[in-house]
Amino acid sequence: MERFQFQFVSQDATSRARRGTITTPHGVVQTPTFMPVGTRGSVKGVEVGLLEKTGSRIVLGNTYHLMLRPGAEIVRELGGLHEFTGWNAPMLTDSGGFQLFSLARLTKITEEGAVFRSHIDGRKIELTPEGSIAIQEALGADIIMAFDHVVELPNSRSVVADAMRRTVRWAARCQKARARDDQALFGIVQGGLEYDLRKECAERLAEMDFQGYAIGGLSVGEEPREMYDCIEAVEPFMPREKPRYLMGVGRPIDIIEGIRRGVDMFDCVMPSRNGRNAMAFTDAGPMRLRNARYERDPRPLEENCPCPACQRSRAYVRHLFATGEMLGPILLTIHNITYYQRLVAEARRAIDENRYAEFYQNKVEGWARGLAD
Repeated sequence: MERFQFQFVSQDATSRARRGTITTPHGVVQTPTFMPVGTRGSVKGVEVGLLEKTGSRIVLGNTYHLMLRPGAEIVRELGGLHEFTGWNAPMLTDSGGFQLFSLARLTKITEEGAVFRSHIDGRKIELTPEGSIAIQEALGADIIMAFDHVVELPNSRSVVADAMRRTVRWAARCQKARARDDQALFGIVQGGLEYDLRKECAERLAEMDFQGYAIGGLSVGEEPREMYDCIEAVEPFMPREKPRYLMGVGRPIDIIEGIRRGVDMFDCVMPSRNGRNAMAFTDAGPMRLRNARYERDPRPLEENCPCPACQRSRAYVRHLFATGEMLGPILLTIHNITYYQRLVAEARRAIDENRYAEFYQNKVEGWARGLAD
């Protein structure tokens, strides 16, 4: 696929952290990168022009939710996700596998695919690897994901192994089902916390020569240290010349831990979800704006942040939440996404300058020492 390309820019001398660029039909993304989650074609409360000003360059859309509403064919008829949403920069769609895991009580997994009940109206729907690819091709994102089988952690080795090997078989079916050549298809490495199963999955997917590789099935119940150790164990078996994507992660500390272990791409609902619930991320730790201590606080959330929330006082942002004004969640969502984009931009500079270890230490110490609350 000539219109998708990953290129190295630099490798940090103090860690596995690396810099690169991902070229897509809708533009270039600098890595490491963070993707805000636009579940239903929208990052909640943030118009695309404001989203671009946060520093975001690639956005994630959700196959499961978009297939239910408005429907993939409607999106296709209206020009694909880029035209439909007004976001003209790169986009990625997930395969729907994680959503079926999170709705497990409504879902039955077979070798053919997943049979589930819509959480909206209860109707019975089947989603297969071939169907997931067809939906993602209709949506038209620049990067699409292979359909995978996600299981809860911790879990028995037999359950994890069964899901991992099914993921590999489904990945092969996804490749065979492709009809478009202008989208990059990423394989997803599964295997729970079993390092040998992760290695097996990574090696088998590498043989299939996907355009990129994701680490899936983490941040689903395991401890953070277990997640970090798993990333470290699987990274050597993921192709060095392809982008690596840690799915659904996470907190700011998880982002910088992933970067120093060689991860290039991240997504998470946390900055937007926490913003809607009056929590701001800062270099001094999380700030809970419902706290009465901010009632008369004239300072911005952060002095060095360019976002619109930081052009107001902490007292004003708190007032918006106290009075139920919709502007409060909007401002904090924009602030938090801006914070995540600033974090990965600082990480990129640190990698270029071979000082990622110093950058990492400063961030960790700041979050621990200067807790805003």
